[in-house]
Amino acid sequence: MIIFRYLAREVLTSMIAVSLVLLMIIISARFVNYLAEAAAGKLDAEVLLTLMAYRLPAYLELILPLGLFIGILFAYGRLYLESEMTVLFACGVSQRRLVMYTSASSLVVAFTVGLFSLYLGPEGVRASETLLAEQRNRTDFETLKPARFHNLDSGTGTSYAESISDDKKQLRNVFMAKVSPIDPSVDLDQAQHNEVDLTVLTAQSGETVIDREAGRKYLLLKNGRRYIGAPGDVDYRVVEFSDYSQILPEPDYAVKPKRFTDGLTTMKLLEQKTPEASAALQWRLSMPILVFVVGFLAVPLSKTQARQGRYAKMLPAIVLYMVYLVSVNAARGLIEEGKEPIPGVLWFVHLGFFLFGLVLMADKRFISRSRRKVKVVTEASI
Repeated sequence: MIIFRYLAREVLTSMIAVSLVLLMIIISARFVNYLAEAAAGKLDAEVLLTLMAYRLPAYLELILPLGLFIGILFAYGRLYLESEMTVLFACGVSQRRLVMYTSASSLVVAFTVGLFSLYLGPEGVRASETLLAEQRNRTDFETLKPARFHNLDSGTGTSYAESISDDKKQLRNVFMAKVSPIDPSVDLDQAQHNEVDLTVLTAQSGETVIDREAGRKYLLLKNGRRYIGAPGDVDYRVVEFSDYSQILPEPDYAVKPKRFTDGLTTMKLLEQKTPEASAALQWRLSMPILVFVVGFLAVPLSKTQARQGRYAKMLPAIVLYMVYLVSVNAARGLIEEGKEPIPGVLWFVHLGFFLFGLVLMADKRFISRSRRKVKVVTEASI
């Protein structure tokens, strides 16, 4: 039991360290993208941390198996180089028992990955996409910041508000300017200065109004003026108003995850009989199996000689892991398209790599036995 706790602590400590590094890399890359959207006014900066928290289970679902794989390579590789593993084998710890100890550690990781893949991951994807939809469905005037100019209508308009209420609905001292062609059939980029109209609006206040019956949003400006004319001319039309309403464009952003099944719960996937639902369900169920297989593969791959160095087998091991993950993802794609060559192709991929692990284990035993025989024959001849 002491040996098991020692090995489990070494493996899990290395796994947590590797997983944290990988998680920080992925989160940093994704956070930069969200931060750019927030700087452009497409997202509210206050929701960025919430958005990343929703995405966390989906990231960990893929990071933890790789973290376990590399963690075993690091931990057992160090034990081989420092001859601790040789001492354990000399004290009666067999290769089979080492695999059992490793599988026990993999069981904890597999349970966590299963929780992420079957429940927390889909919930997080759905919540994050809903939050993104709410943010991107905001009108241009709901993304304004006080005392700053903002581009509207794809760069053809500019708006400014001296102050904005906390709920983003009340504006004070509003300024708006928009350029539009006099002839709607003329492209604005190709129009001459005398072929466009410049519309300038100023108002003491403004607010967003929702028409429940029509289901439309309006920008209601109060106590202001409207200036209309061509740039360079002096015959501007000036209209004073107490109330001026402008229809706000309808949002067209919907909840669209990369795969629409990613946001569905596992129970809904069980109810659906489509190839996409079947592929997503098998993917989620296979993630804990992947943890066991990579944990089994890491045991023979972690064996290193003193002259090889600690990281000698790291590169081929990671390449093998990437081939494994790509094969599983390719099998999922075949199931989604209804082109799987044999039923349950995803499970045959797991079985194939598990058998490959058995071959590696048998090969290590054969090599060690052969070396012992050669040593015995040499000593006998001497």
